[in-house]
Amino acid sequence: MGNLEGHLLPALSFFFYSLYYSVRASLALLRGQKFFNPLPPREKRGHSWWKQVPVEGMVKVVISLTGMIADFFYPPGVNRLKIIDWEDPRRPFLFPNSWQHVTMYGFFLLSGVVDIVSQSCLARQSMKLERAAEALACCMLALLMAAHIEHKDGLEIRLHVLFIVPALLVGLVLLIEVWVPDQPPLWLLKSWMGLVFSTWLLQICMVLYVPPSGQPWISENPVDLAFLTIFFCWHLILGAGILAAVYGICSLWHHHCSSWTEAAGTKYQPCPTGYSSEELEKLRAGAELQDPGV
Repeated sequence: MGNLEGHLLPALSFFFYSLYYSVRASLALLRGQKFFNPLPPREKRGHSWWKQVPVEGMVKVVISLTGMIADFFYPPGVNRLKIIDWEDPRRPFLFPNSWQHVTMYGFFLLSGVVDIVSQSCLARQSMKLERAAEALACCMLALLMAAHIEHKDGLEIRLHVLFIVPALLVGLVLLIEVWVPDQPPLWLLKSWMGLVFSTWLLQICMVLYVPPSGQPWISENPVDLAFLTIFFCWHLILGAGILAAVYGICSLWHHHCSSWTEAAGTKYQPCPTGYSSEELEKLRAGAELQDPGV
C-alpha cells in the first residue's frame, strides 16, 4: 500500500461501496422501507447454495485478499511476508507498514466472512453480528492509522489524522446501529462520512504521489499544511453534494417509476373472473331474452 496503486485500491473500493450504500439509503427513504430486510429462515430460502451467498460479503473477501497479496508481493519480485529477520542477532521486526495494512485488510476480510456465514450458514440471519463486524473493521482501521503515523513527517501525519476522523465516525455509527437499527439519520451520516473518507483517500494519493502542480508538497511549509485542512473541509462539502445528487437522481427515478406504474394501471384493468350466483342468473336471463330459442 506504500505506492499509488496500493492507495487507489482501497480508495476506489470504499468510494463505490459508499456510493452503493448511498443509493440504497436514498431508495429506502423514498419508499419508506427499512434499509436492511432480514432474510427468511434458512429452510424457506430454497436449495441453491450459490443464490444464498451474499454479493457484498464476497466483494469484501475478494478485495481484502487482493489488497493483502498486493501488499506482500507487489511489485513483482518483492516478498514482505517475513515478519522477523532471523539472521540478525537482535531479531528485529520487518515491514511494519505492510503488516499494518494487511491487518486492516484482515478485519474487512473478517467482516465479509461474517456476512457470508450469517446469510448462508446460520438458520436465521444475524444483522447485529454483521453490523458489529463492520464496526470492528472501521474502528481497527482508525486505531491502526493512529499507529501508522508514528515517525512520519508533518505532511503524512496531517493527511492521516484527517483520514482517521471520518473512519472513526463511520465505525461509531455502525456500533450504534448494532443496538439502534433502522434510523434514517444514521444512514445518511454513514453514507456522508463514507464518501468523505473515500474521496479523502483519493486526495492522499494525489498529495503523496501525483500532485496536480507537478511539485511535491513540503511538510515543513505551514502553508501547505494549512491547505490540507482547507481541502478536507472541501471534501466534507463534496461528500454532502454527492449524497444530495444521489438522492436527487433516486428521487427522480422513484417518482418516474411510480407515475409510470399508476398510468399503466389506469389504462389496463383486468377482467373480472369471479361472479356471484346473482350476477350469473342476471347474465343467463339476459342471454335468454336476446336469444329466445336457446
